[in-house]
Amino acid sequence: MREILFLAHRVPWPADRGDKIRSHNLLKKLSEFAPVHVGAFADDDRDAAFAEDMRPLFSSVYVERRAKPLWKAGLEALASGKPVSITGFASSDMRSWVRELIASGKISHIVVFSGQMAQYVPRDFDGYLIMDFVDVDSAKFESYARKGNPAMRWVNRREADLLADFEHAFARRADASLFVSEAEAQLFRNRSGLGHEKVIALSNGIDAVFYDPQAKFPPPTRKFNGPLIVFTGQMDYRPNVEAVCDFARNAMPAVLRAHPKAKFVIVGRKPTQEVQALAKTHGVEVTGAVDDVRSWLGAADVVVAPLRIARGIQNKVLEAMAMAKPVVASPAAAEGIAATSGTHFLIADDAEQEAQSVIKLLDDPQSGLNIGAAARLHVIGRYSWASQLAALSPLMGISHHLAEAAE
Repeated sequence: MREILFLAHRVPWPADRGDKIRSHNLLKKLSEFAPVHVGAFADDDRDAAFAEDMRPLFSSVYVERRAKPLWKAGLEALASGKPVSITGFASSDMRSWVRELIASGKISHIVVFSGQMAQYVPRDFDGYLIMDFVDVDSAKFESYARKGNPAMRWVNRREADLLADFEHAFARRADASLFVSEAEAQLFRNRSGLGHEKVIALSNGIDAVFYDPQAKFPPPTRKFNGPLIVFTGQMDYRPNVEAVCDFARNAMPAVLRAHPKAKFVIVGRKPTQEVQALAKTHGVEVTGAVDDVRSWLGAADVVVAPLRIARGIQNKVLEAMAMAKPVVASPAAAEGIAATSGTHFLIADDAEQEAQSVIKLLDDPQSGLNIGAAARLHVIGRYSWASQLAALSPLMGISHHLAEAAE
């Protein structure tokens, strides 16, 4: 084994949002095997600045600020017959950096995080290739295509079809394709026709030392004189937006009738205008970006994850469980987590059941404490990053590349 190239659609540093938590921990594990070169995009200047923190830790780091507008990516997609998900991340500069690095002869392994970055693996690369799709993105666009106006349904249907073809073609090239849960992996096997030897579940983990209710972290920026219900997540991500809007409009009125002083606090960066408008709704607050999400999780009486569209394992649920908080989750949000409803969290099918579950927990705080305590013990035993990533070493050697290099 020589050196590893790690490609990510978002700077994997620090681990401060869902996808970056997985890519960050994956990257740290890879660095135990061999020197690593990192190529990634930055959403904004803040993320771009983290490249300097990474440079001392890796053999080389190339971070490019992604500023291509959606309309331009859409036109490129129509002209090329490619998915917008791919053209939105297309860059000649990134492609040149990757080709020059591979031409140097240093790279024996490429690990790609997220399907958008697969386009940068040269067709003539003959080393070992791992693709971490995380989720089946094409299935997400299929879900989007089932609702909305006719034009958007057509756009999302096109994206789903083209992205599925792209995913399947690249997975056939890769030595292994990883997914965040067995459910996602099996879905991809069914859709692609590939077997268990090529399509593998590698779950997310949780840093239960950081997400610990006994750790030191500041209190929320303001005090509340009633029960606190919290949702955490990136608030320009469509499934999160839809989740909080549904809960605020369809679950909170019932909660407020039972507990008039209750507050639903939406915690997360980049809230859309639709999310910001929820702050005008009685009983709802929107924080925007916060310094430490543990402040709000630690203060919460109940954490909710009412996602209607969700793929794989939701880090927000694992984080709340690690913080010993009772979680009310939709079936979609709970799907990838091996835990028992009623013991480790509560699963509610719709807004009405979510409201009733929250009310039940607020009426009986001791039951919430019991569920939270059981949840923390469960994630410590089942979802540590060390245990999840232990499978990565043999995966890197599926074709015996590591063993051959070591000899």
